Amino acid sequence: MDKARRRQALEVLAIGDTARFRKTVSEADVYAFAGITGDMYGVHVDEEFAKTTRFGGRIAHGAMAVGFLSTVVGQIAARVPPPGAVSHRYDVTFTAPIRFGDTILAEVRVAGKDPERNEVVLEARCSNQRDETVVEGTLILKVV
Repeated sequence: MDKARRRQALEVLAIGDTARFRKTVSEADVYAFAGITGDMYGVHVDEEFAKTTRFGGRIAHGAMAVGFLSTVVGQIAARVPPPGAVSHRYDVTFTAPIRFGDTILAEVRVAGKDPERNEVVLEARCSNQRDETVVEGTLILKVV
């Protein structure tokens, strides 16, 4: 895609545009994620071990929340005309654990655009049902 076409594609997204995804994290989700990724660390799958950690019990993988953010990035990317846009960079901080049974709300907001780099800057946050932030950061969407 030429430079003019990419700039037109960037114009489809406005500062403040948002997308959201909500998911209640079950024990089955955590075990499925562990099986898919191979991450069988005890804090996720071994209650007795997890009780000895600072979390006091099993927690979901932080990367699962990054996957939820990927879902909402895909919603934003789908608004860009073909050939579209793709995730380019994730810079996130895990601020609190995700417990089994937590309902996580993943949200992104278009915070800026860089036409020279063909990028959209997204502010990202995942929060639980108590509105506690569990993941936050900045994501970059690249117009292709």
